Amino acid sequence: MLDFFNIDSVLSEEERAVRDSVRQFVDEQVLPIIGHAYVEGRFPKEIIPGLGELGVFGANLPEEYGCAGLNNVQYGLIMQELERGDSGVRSFASVQGALAMYPIFAFGSEVQRRTYLSRMAAGEIIGCFGLTEPDYGSNPSGMITMAREQQDGTWVLNGAKMWITNGSTAGIAVVWAKTNGDPSDASIRGFIVPAGTKGFTAKDQKGKLSLRASDTSELVFQDVHLPADSILPQSGGLKSPLMCLTQARYGISWGAIGAAMACFEEALDYSQNRVMFDRAIGGFQIQQVRLADMLTEIVKAQLVSLHLGRLKDAGTFTPQQVSLAKRNNASMATDVAREARRLLGANGILAEYASMRHMANLESVYTYEGTHDVHSLILGQAVTGLNAFK
Repeated sequence: MLDFFNIDSVLSEEERAVRDSVRQFVDEQVLPIIGHAYVEGRFPKEIIPGLGELGVFGANLPEEYGCAGLNNVQYGLIMQELERGDSGVRSFASVQGALAMYPIFAFGSEVQRRTYLSRMAAGEIIGCFGLTEPDYGSNPSGMITMAREQQDGTWVLNGAKMWITNGSTAGIAVVWAKTNGDPSDASIRGFIVPAGTKGFTAKDQKGKLSLRASDTSELVFQDVHLPADSILPQSGGLKSPLMCLTQARYGISWGAIGAAMACFEEALDYSQNRVMFDRAIGGFQIQQVRLADMLTEIVKAQLVSLHLGRLKDAGTFTPQQVSLAKRNNASMATDVAREARRLLGANGILAEYASMRHMANLESVYTYEGTHDVHSLILGQAVTGLNAFK
């Protein structure tokens, strides 16, 4: 595997062991089937039990709730290896852990934690995260989904969410809504909504040309009655879902590296074996420059995410640093996948090769969890002190 800067030497034995176990799972259980799943447009649900046994769901949450209790570098390496298989596989695990389990851990009651987290860690209950709406993506504060508290303390939820990973598979949805008719950001609270609740429907979004091996859905809530204890009691304001997104974006920064590594290694192998004009194409200057550029950008991204993981473990990281890593690494991986596809020539469009699948997937990764441009403005505000969002 690609390790041009000997990053293994600064990883602990435990960190390398976690990475290697997930790498083996991806090699044996994901790579043989993912190309077919992508063409068929389905998430390979048959891998869920194995992912649960590996402990990848909510891997950096505490062991007392049935999770693996790993550090954040180990978690990042898990995301790297899963996305080396496919962005849809990493997205599944990322949403389960960072966007469904994390808010229950961070904002839920102790009863909610005990009820859900261990079963979610095992893959017995799948979760999804409902924040984005049809008209409110980069501006989640404009959401119109509303939850109104009744006199008996129960809630009635109305609204719709869109682009929801795991939506049609999930047993529970963590849904964010404004409460009691208050249009302000401060009124936003999180709710646990079980699948099958009357008035709650999830339907697959059709026609995707990216993330085809992923379950992407629209959620609709029509007078959905929820018990009083469905609310995440410690949630409050837009900062709560944004904290969840910070967790997910951190994992994405690592995951994008995995996709780029897969594309680079495929292109390198192809360049050494594809003969043209009586010589391997890897011997031509244009392909060596292409490979050198790809390698350089991957190494830079590896160092960014590794240091960010150490900062996160030390409790000194910032959301703006996560924005930089997500922005850089998703853009890098998109470029690497495109260059790998080009090096492969006509063969690069075939499903038996991974680069075009990764290339198409990464266009979504480039956009979701904060678009490239939104993260640019976050960084611009961080360095200038001036808010360009208004």
